[in-house]
Amino acid sequence: MLIEHDMDAVFAVAHKLTVMVNGEVIESGTPAEVRNSPAVQLAYLGGEDNLHG
Repeated sequence: MLIEHDMDAVFAVAHKLTVMVNGEVIESGTPAEVRNSPAVQLAYLGGEDNLHG
């Protein structure tokens, strides 16, 4: 288990991710699935204009 807010670091080491906001799961899946999730983009990546990778 890894708890980290640096999404670039998480994407580099994880094979499966579960993303939480305010104690609730908003997405779970592979790094690609999580990276492409609109909910994750909005919550952690700053929206579509700030995609990493």
